[in-house]
Amino acid sequence: QVQLVESGGGSVQAGGSLRLSCAASGYTYSAYCMGWFRQVPGKEREGVATIDSDSVTRYAYSVKGRFTISRDNAKNTLYLQMNSLKPEDTAMYYCTRGWGRFCATDVSDFNYWGQGTQVTVSS
Repeated sequence: QVQLVESGGGSVQAGGSLRLSCAASGYTYSAYCMGWFRQVPGKEREGVATIDSDSVTRYAYSVKGRFTISRDNAKNTLYLQMNSLKPEDTAMYYCTRGWGRFCATDVSDFNYWGQGTQVTVSS
């Protein structure tokens, strides 16, 4: 079965960096869109970045220029490099798989989710 396991979250001061990883298994990883979403308690889950099966990337405006999404198809692993972190980046970050090769942007366009990894940025 499809499994997505995130790691790499933690606590960091504003301006710092973190790298999230997501290990995928149970399907042909290279054939699917992948993405990162985040959620703060009491708010809707929001898209952070997505990457198509052919590595076309898209970013939320709030993270563009600071975050980089990438994928290693040989290792079945998705990454999110987060630089210049801000307190407003504090959230639970989720790895997710899309329905097919190409990514859309809504939560409903993704059908498998990891358990999440917490990122906390202090000022």
